[in-house]
Amino acid sequence: MSYQLIFFLNTFSSFFLMGVIWCVQLVHYPSFRYTDEENFPLFHRQHSLRIGLIVAPVMLLELITSTLLFLTEHWFSFNSIGFYLVLLIWISTALLSVPLHSKLRKEKKSSLINRLVYTNWVRTLLWTAKSAINFWVLLTIL
Repeated sequence: MSYQLIFFLNTFSSFFLMGVIWCVQLVHYPSFRYTDEENFPLFHRQHSLRIGLIVAPVMLLELITSTLLFLTEHWFSFNSIGFYLVLLIWISTALLSVPLHSKLRKEKKSSLINRLVYTNWVRTLLWTAKSAINFWVLLTIL
């Protein structure tokens, strides 16, 4: 697989995920507050399943292509910094988002929803930074 194709797939996945995370951050997670307690478990289950179907394959693509780009360059290139950002996104997902969703699966709790919205800013800003790096590299190779 060529460097250009790997970079294109990486850039596509980063831009795609940045768009999704901004939509989730500004629209979807805040809407958790407006679902009644009786319907919340089903609503949350559907959200988790459907958003997972959309983002999981693209997150995996971004991780694989970021790793390949990292392995072809030195430790402090723009693509390497992008790789480190992707690692931070995965760590943030595992340590912040997944545990909060696990708790919300059991009950609707305003404090958990607020914490989910607040901590999700980490991933939102990391994906924005990752996409900005890809955009910068794209500009330099055109």
